[in-house]
Amino acid sequence: MHQNTLRPLLLLLLAVILFSACSSTKYLANCPTDGCYPLPGAKVISPYGNDRRTHRHTGVDLKTKPRDPIYAAFDGVVTLSHRFSGYGKCVIIRHADGTETLYAHNAKNYVKEGQHVRCGQRIALTGRTGRATTEHLHFELRRNGKPQNPTALLARLLKKMPRH
Repeated sequence: MHQNTLRPLLLLLLAVILFSACSSTKYLANCPTDGCYPLPGAKVISPYGNDRRTHRHTGVDLKTKPRDPIYAAFDGVVTLSHRFSGYGKCVIIRHADGTETLYAHNAKNYVKEGQHVRCGQRIALTGRTGRATTEHLHFELRRNGKPQNPTALLARLLKKMPRH
């Protein structure tokens, strides 16, 4: 086969391989590199900063069904994956820019400390561990160890989700 004919075929084959890798059930559709919504189909049941009797709410609580899969919002390295105070079973992921995302009250964690995870990778199942009164995901965004309001980030990630 002539080299000019071979190049488009190789590019097509590469595109098919990349698309099929991104379409696996391990990752969300299209493997976006600029973020994935951590709990598809979820509703906010407690916003950031919601005044609690003993402390300010440092994240956003998202609710779907019990034991729904939780996905990593961005690529990163797992820095914590175990029970953590009132958070119950918790996963913290540090990202390349130094920010961290925290996923808490999990029924089960699928990742281990030191593990590299990809955006959209299943990392846990929603649960009711720690000081949770119902199954949900407590999601936090942290910069320099301090909680930040993740509402705008979650709204941006929600807009990117594929419509079914």
